Amino acid sequence: MYASLLRPLLFRLDPETAHDLAMAALERVPVSIAQARRNATHADRERLHVSVAGLNFPNPIGLAAGLDKNAKAIAGLMGLGFGFVEVGTVTPRAQPGNPKPRMFRIPERQALINRLGFNNEGTEAMQARLSTLRWRPAPIGVNLGKNKDTPNERAVEDYVTCAQRVGPLGDYVVVNLSSPNTPGLRELQEPEALAAILSAVRKTIPTKPLFLKIAPDLGDEAVDAVVDVARSAELSGLICTNTTITRPFEHPLAKETGGLSGKPVFARSTDVLRRAFKRADGKLPLIGVGGVFDANDAFAKIAAGASLVQLYTGFIYGGPGTPRRILDGLEQLLTERRLTLAQALGRDVG
Repeated sequence: MYASLLRPLLFRLDPETAHDLAMAALERVPVSIAQARRNATHADRERLHVSVAGLNFPNPIGLAAGLDKNAKAIAGLMGLGFGFVEVGTVTPRAQPGNPKPRMFRIPERQALINRLGFNNEGTEAMQARLSTLRWRPAPIGVNLGKNKDTPNERAVEDYVTCAQRVGPLGDYVVVNLSSPNTPGLRELQEPEALAAILSAVRKTIPTKPLFLKIAPDLGDEAVDAVVDVARSAELSGLICTNTTITRPFEHPLAKETGGLSGKPVFARSTDVLRRAFKRADGKLPLIGVGGVFDANDAFAKIAAGASLVQLYTGFIYGGPGTPRRILDGLEQLLTERRLTLAQALGRDVG
């Protein structure tokens, strides 16, 4: 129904307008309906249970940050069967983001370009919502960023403020230094700046699982350096990867600035994932994200080293039935190959 009816209607709209309508619908789903829908998806699948960073995930398929920036639609999203949901990116103060238009679809490439720029209502609004959340059937991650007008030399303060206000309310926390849409943000992935931010956030929330989200545009040596810093900072894991600033195809919209997501980023994000897995030598759990549309994509991420997998663009193109389709397909793939999730993890890494 989504692919044949709803998606054509939504795709006639400006991408951000369509996003806002979909989020408004998800926000209005009552908890009782969300619970019934979740049960119908068989989201809690014993064969797909996975434990990462001391947290128990009913299945490994999660929603990436960027869709529910303000933690408004958690119940509606959990009802679709996700094994975890990551909200944000949230900044200390509310900010409008970049001027519109700032989202662009490229359907023939199954891709999106966005330059939203961390548009969100700020930590106080998210704190109020998370503190009154009535239903939490799976882990919730909180993705942290800095305000656009905060200079890089004061970025630590922004991440600490976010960690203080909303960190305790998430099941895990993510430091986002890899969005291409906040000027200068990716410079903070350099080892010295990175170590300072991670150390400060870790001291702020010493017992909370802490992840770092990295860019797909890092070279191999830079990936190795980030893994080394993450291990030294005693992080719980890495999220590989955010959107890319590269344009691996020709298209009129490819000239738009912003981060490219979807199918075109799958190969590079998986290469970064594989490199990080090898460098970490089993000591750092990884979440794979980038171009996941179906069960084969999810399995490829797991085989490249991902303990957990996230969707964003694949969910927008595939619709509300996407989590269940991937879970069904993943179980079938494991059966056909006579593997457990643990046996599949990293099997393609040489």
